[in-house]
Amino acid sequence: MFLTTTSCEDILETESEQIVFDPALDQKTDSMFYTLAILKSVQLAIDQNVLINEMRGDLTETNMYTQTDLRELANFSATAANKYDSAYVYYRIINNCNYYIAHRDTMLMTGSTKVAIPEYVEALAVRAWAYMQLCKHYGTVDFYTTPITSISEANAPKEKKDMAGIANALLPELAQYKQIDVPNYGEIDAGSTNFGVSKKVNSRKIMFPVLLVMGDIYLETNQYEQAAKCYFEYLNMQRIRQRNFFIAPLFEYSYPDNIMPPMSGYYTVDEFWSSIFTVSPNVSNEIITYVPMAVNGLRGTTTNLPKLFGYNYYTTDVDTTDNKSQTSGSDMYILEREIEPSQQYINLCNSQDWYYRPSESLTDILTSKLGDLRRQVTVQTVQKGDSAFRLMTKYNGGNINIYRASTVYLRLAEALNRMGYPDAAFMILKDGMSYSKLDEAGYLKPETIEMLTTTIPFFSEQNMNNFTTEIRNIGIHSHGANETQGQYSPYQYVEVLAGKLAELKEQGVNVQDTPEDSINAMEDIICDEMAMELAFEGNRFADLTRIAKHKNADPLYGSNYGSLWLARKLAYKNPVKDLTQEINWYLPMK
Repeated sequence: MFLTTTSCEDILETESEQIVFDPALDQKTDSMFYTLAILKSVQLAIDQNVLINEMRGDLTETNMYTQTDLRELANFSATAANKYDSAYVYYRIINNCNYYIAHRDTMLMTGSTKVAIPEYVEALAVRAWAYMQLCKHYGTVDFYTTPITSISEANAPKEKKDMAGIANALLPELAQYKQIDVPNYGEIDAGSTNFGVSKKVNSRKIMFPVLLVMGDIYLETNQYEQAAKCYFEYLNMQRIRQRNFFIAPLFEYSYPDNIMPPMSGYYTVDEFWSSIFTVSPNVSNEIITYVPMAVNGLRGTTTNLPKLFGYNYYTTDVDTTDNKSQTSGSDMYILEREIEPSQQYINLCNSQDWYYRPSESLTDILTSKLGDLRRQVTVQTVQKGDSAFRLMTKYNGGNINIYRASTVYLRLAEALNRMGYPDAAFMILKDGMSYSKLDEAGYLKPETIEMLTTTIPFFSEQNMNNFTTEIRNIGIHSHGANETQGQYSPYQYVEVLAGKLAELKEQGVNVQDTPEDSINAMEDIICDEMAMELAFEGNRFADLTRIAKHKNADPLYGSNYGSLWLARKLAYKNPVKDLTQEINWYLPMK
């Protein structure tokens, strides 16, 4: 159960011969060693976490090469024998955290500073994150906060808790430390890939911010205002804006009036977007927390995700003297990939409008049926021999994102919407959350502006300058749709909301003209945006079930509406279980 970290080549090397099961936690440097050991246990769980969420979500499908265990996840037939169904990998994280929390002397001082506090808080945050994953996957789980150090302790009966119980048990202590920043050990040299690219790890970005873990737990338990406050506090404390990056067709000329760009061809990818998914991501505050995997088996824990999606990150069949980049050459592509993007994902992206400004126009913004262009770089059509197939690129750098700025803003939009402010949620999608955008955001109601000045105070005099447009602060939908911001864009609150309401009515939903109907429709719009922005990053099934629970808790369309909504989204997978029953959302515990 306990994790050693003795390899001198390990990406999370601690240069310590100790294991976490060792009470000698009286040295200041022990904090770093044990924190990295805890994060190594996260590495060991992360592939499973991604696959459980993506295989059971609506963005993937199987193919002729898909292994049985993945196929069983996809059609909800997985038993406790499934190799990706392991509660143990999460309890290993939890027990390591429990041991550190129980034995760390938090009173160790350097001058007047308690030097062990950041690592102590990190252990609290990682433990809460691990319990949250367990509850997402299994519903009600064994709960304990004291370290298990013997077989008899491991076999003893445990208290049971669901997500609400986890929230009640862990959030009060987390709240005491919500202003504590994450540990930072500088840059870690993780070696070079087999194809010759050096990997550097920013140690600060492998940590879990306590405010974001708190926000997620509040959101999971339908405590929307508390969730929004946590997300805001973190964004404000770190001054994280919605970044300006986009994907556009590559042309050597400007777009003339009323001429639609062609549907095919090359795409120019904003450097900021493409750098999110590289071997050594360097993207300012867009990546908040990620799990970097080793460049090869000699350097630590590796990941199987690139291979499953069609990319040979660990290839040795590359001429590194040829200055190959991480994505060059068909030798890197794997025809026998096991996970495909679903047709539902492709259809969603292709149904989106792309907005552009004609040459020399200040006010006209026109619409092209190019679709959402994030899909064009997330899922690329590649050629190997005589075969053309789709390659998912987000794991080409051998890293797994946990929190991006876009992740946090989208969850904030989800919370604001359920607080009763769908217009505030739409501002995150369209224009970017900034006081400087008020003139453009005529769709915001007075009560929404008041809320954004007081309750979630982006617009307060004290905070407004933290979200200015020094680095252009724009809406998330523009990442794939281009010109969404401002009063001249066809992408407008009333029209987008009306389109989703009409879509729901076509599905047989008894849609009325009420604020509650608008909230439900905006939630679906946000869910679509999550699909396009965060596709395949390991969140999808958890996003769907969380939103389904929001809908079930709202009496608008009936207490089982969310479950029916979820089942309809996943019907194409031909699940063997009835997904209108919440009990069937969970994996069997082993």
